Amino acid sequence: MEFNKPSEEMIEKLREAVPGRVYTGEDINEDFTHDEYDVHGHFMPDAVVTVKTTEEVSAVCRLCYEYEVPFVPRGAGTGLSGGCVPTAGGIVIDMQRMNEIIAVDLDNLVIRAQAGALIDDVQKACLSKGMMYPPDPGEKFATLGGNVATNAGGMRACKYGSTRDWVLAMTVVMPNGDIMRFGAEVSKNCSGYSLMNLISGSEGTLGIITELSMRIAPNPKGTISLLAPFADVDTCISCVSKVKAANLNPQALEFMDRDNVKSIEQYLDKKVYPDKIEGEEVGAYLLVNFEVFSEEEADSIMEHAAEVFLENGAMDVIVFDTPAALKNAWQVRGSALEAILEQFTLTDECDVVVPISNLAELIKYCASLQDETGVAIRLTGHAGDGNVHVSLCANDMTQEEFEEHCEKCFDLIYAKGKELEGLVSGEHGIGNCRIDRLEQFVGKEQMDLMVAIKKACDPKMLLNPGKVCYSL
Repeated sequence: MEFNKPSEEMIEKLREAVPGRVYTGEDINEDFTHDEYDVHGHFMPDAVVTVKTTEEVSAVCRLCYEYEVPFVPRGAGTGLSGGCVPTAGGIVIDMQRMNEIIAVDLDNLVIRAQAGALIDDVQKACLSKGMMYPPDPGEKFATLGGNVATNAGGMRACKYGSTRDWVLAMTVVMPNGDIMRFGAEVSKNCSGYSLMNLISGSEGTLGIITELSMRIAPNPKGTISLLAPFADVDTCISCVSKVKAANLNPQALEFMDRDNVKSIEQYLDKKVYPDKIEGEEVGAYLLVNFEVFSEEEADSIMEHAAEVFLENGAMDVIVFDTPAALKNAWQVRGSALEAILEQFTLTDECDVVVPISNLAELIKYCASLQDETGVAIRLTGHAGDGNVHVSLCANDMTQEEFEEHCEKCFDLIYAKGKELEGLVSGEHGIGNCRIDRLEQFVGKEQMDLMVAIKKACDPKMLLNPGKVCYSL
């Protein structure tokens, strides 16, 4: 597919529409060429336009459509699937300065914000009013619009679902520059096709989100966490359904194997989780977090949860109920990616999701591939929703060698994920790196349907081309 390059005339019109915030040539920061993972490629855009308003986004889109130049929306660039990488060059629309928190509406339990607002700022704005923004992806300095565009998940998805479940309304600039409002700040909606939910998770390929109305919830009085060590992965994962069936309603329920915890603790330079219980080696852990609204409730939850864990194979139950203990417990889980990036020069990752009943089989299978494929494998997972993060890592390889090893390993992992009735990605998305994998799971007919939807929204196929459902 061939695309036009922006002409000098177009660049001048961009500068008129967005004065002082159009960058070309050596003024373009290298960060705009890639996302969080280098393996998704470095591609130099022809220009970067930093926008502040919906009207500016609309003006840029209209010019790109007029001159038939590709364009890509970009938040903080923290994605892990190449969704914001300008693979066709063209214009990057930088949303980071569209970061206003417009209002926290306590009457309607809504926060309104521009799409470039950071998740950290959204959460703090809610907390200042005694409320919480429940979606909690691992990267707190991602943008709200980026989270909605990728339907980000995170640890609290176990209780609260993914980001899409909290969207009430959005302002969207369509590829031709038209400004539309999808959804409304209402509690239910049976009013035609849910175009808002179509945009959520579309990875910036159907329209550019500029403003959002998100549901919020009362902030709990506190949280308590329990760590349950297990001798092996099978026993560990089989306990997950028992916890959920016991009406405990955990906020987060996370899995880690011993090898990964050991690496993280080396990175943090401190020991937090036990590696042996009464002389017996620990093989895996469940870390569970509960919200509490009273002291009596906290005592009841701890007692009930401990019983469930111990009755279903836990070697022990460790309670974290002070701020320092909670911080240490979750720092281990939250540092998984940073530890990998510190210890390995080459990394790639997939995040297959399967029914919870098939999770143990997937985890054991992935762990068994380390010797066969020649790469180090680190496993963490959102056990409460069946989502496994499989990191492939190496040091003593060239980039080309590493990619060959990863391709072999991913072939095996995705095939197993499909066999276990799963899907290609639970939260990282498709971007430019998993398009063939998506077709492997859903088939050509669904891919063709997605392309037809793309063409209906973007007839010239200029917005974020070569992502999600077709390659360039």
